[in-house]
Amino acid sequence: MAFELPVPAFSRLDAADMRRAGRDLLSLALMDARNHTLFLIGQYQQAMQGGAIDFPCRPELSPPLWELGHIGWFQERWIGRNLQRHQGWRADPQATPLASLLPQADAWWDDASQPHAQRWRHALPPLDDLRGYLLQTLEATLDLLAKTPEEDQALYFYRLALFHEDLHGEGLIAMAQHLGLRLQVPLPAAAVAREPLQLPATRWRLGLDVQPGFSFDNERPAHEVTVPAFEIDAQPVSWAQYAEFVADGGYDRPELWLPAGWEWLQAQTRDEARRAPRHVEQIGVARRGGAAAVLMRWFGQVVRLAGWAPVMHVSWWEADAWCRWAGRRLPTEAEWEVAACRAAARGFRWGEVWEWTASRFEPYVGFEPDPYADYSQPWFGTHRVLRGASFATRRRLHHPKYRNFYLPERDDIFCGFRSCAW
Repeated sequence: MAFELPVPAFSRLDAADMRRAGRDLLSLALMDARNHTLFLIGQYQQAMQGGAIDFPCRPELSPPLWELGHIGWFQERWIGRNLQRHQGWRADPQATPLASLLPQADAWWDDASQPHAQRWRHALPPLDDLRGYLLQTLEATLDLLAKTPEEDQALYFYRLALFHEDLHGEGLIAMAQHLGLRLQVPLPAAAVAREPLQLPATRWRLGLDVQPGFSFDNERPAHEVTVPAFEIDAQPVSWAQYAEFVADGGYDRPELWLPAGWEWLQAQTRDEARRAPRHVEQIGVARRGGAAAVLMRWFGQVVRLAGWAPVMHVSWWEADAWCRWAGRRLPTEAEWEVAACRAAARGFRWGEVWEWTASRFEPYVGFEPDPYADYSQPWFGTHRVLRGASFATRRRLHHPKYRNFYLPERDDIFCGFRSCAW
């Protein structure tokens, strides 16, 4: 099952300005996202020699079939079943939705009531039935979208459903790497390293306002902050730089780690003899020329990594420890945003890996949750902010104001970091 897309429009579907997409382009983008989801599930099947997509329980993850059903459920819940969809972010989240196409859909796929470990206990429908559900929900969505006014509020849930599916698509790619499935995913390319950039002190408008276009609730409201002068790396920290930290005993020196980070590292060491980022088989500095020698498990195969490719699969604790070792620090999210918006012409490069920042994930002053309140609100105070995007992120999600967020111990996503100094 695939949805046919007009060739001339295809190049626009993954553009960074999709937050302002109108009805027609949004319709094509929703079909594109669904095709991508089904393509990834097909890749899972091929990686498992066409067998059932079934794994032993991994409580830190969601089952792939749960992810697939949840994508369809989310779109149906907030569009097809939502009688207040035209009200956009002003819709009442407590309003009773219409019944689902599948009677048990809410019990299976409502993430607010389904902790990760519980998701593995469900007897979910077979893959063919889930594909049918995805077809039905998308067709219903497209029918409703065709009758929707060209207004930001009226288009809000359609844009949200698009980006939600894109985020889960990247999650499926990261899960395949975590599980060691042989997906055909190219390595991020190495690039020429540039010297750190100096940025002057400034008053900066952090975040976004409601209009025009789409914004996530945690990006709002826009507000001014004072950002002192700072220096920031032009690109994320590379494997060559990180290998020096490992060679200097970085994983054996508690003085480089915050107490909670050192405790995390000791737990990882007991479980898997952790002395490098996740998935790394070998890391060191070659004697001749000082180049990094890094071997990593990449979607089930061991590959050699370019020394100047960005380090990835590092936790926040590892990123922070490297910065302490190097006499530097992680940038705040305000510093990262200033650099991304003002220093691109000077060589500030992003979009290869998600980048940990020093900032805790907190609401901006004046924050109000959108109807899908579980997107941001439950995670304030416990998670750290990542900025940018990864090689697996759809281009239409690339935005210098976007705030990603994860617990500091997470290293299964495509995350790296860059360093900063006053």
